[in-house]
Amino acid sequence: MQLERIVNFHKTIGDKTRIRIISLLKEGPLHGQAIAGKLGLKPPTISHHLTKLKEIDIVYQRRDKNTIYFYLKKEALERMALEIIRIGGEGMLEKFDITGEEKSNIIRNFIDGTGKLRALPAQRKKKLVLLEYMLCGLEHGKAYEEKEINEHIKQYYQDFTTVRREFVMGHFMYRQNGIYELNPVEMWPV
Repeated sequence: MQLERIVNFHKTIGDKTRIRIISLLKEGPLHGQAIAGKLGLKPPTISHHLTKLKEIDIVYQRRDKNTIYFYLKKEALERMALEIIRIGGEGMLEKFDITGEEKSNIIRNFIDGTGKLRALPAQRKKKLVLLEYMLCGLEHGKAYEEKEINEHIKQYYQDFTTVRREFVMGHFMYRQNGIYELNPVEMWPV
């Protein structure tokens, strides 16, 4: 799961009214007027909060004749809430027991004499080692524009879009609005 998604989930949930709506929906489906009545709020306010909860995919709606009922996706809520605990652990990032010698062998087998990657391997373990290798020279705490990341990757491999995407999907980097930053090493999968 992307770090950005976890942050967005917690920002959305971090509202008293939304927590109260979730609490009501845990007991079963309700329509907007009923939620507004129970919380003492106006229906447009409830609609706004329900829209936010639908955006993070923990609430869905069903129409019954002229009434729309809102349901809580309990499993989705539980899964999203637990993702914060799994950061850096076995649940979110798969840790491999790789010795320094094994890493060196992988790098030696896929990197040519000029330091460029011959090919990006399909095997996840090897790919992660090589992605980590390609991060050499980037600094923690520094924000990089997409163009800078592309140029950095080109030093190692021509398909910079694939590698850039792998950096983010592999939790090596965080991306927001075209700006990239290295995640803490504890979040890296190798």
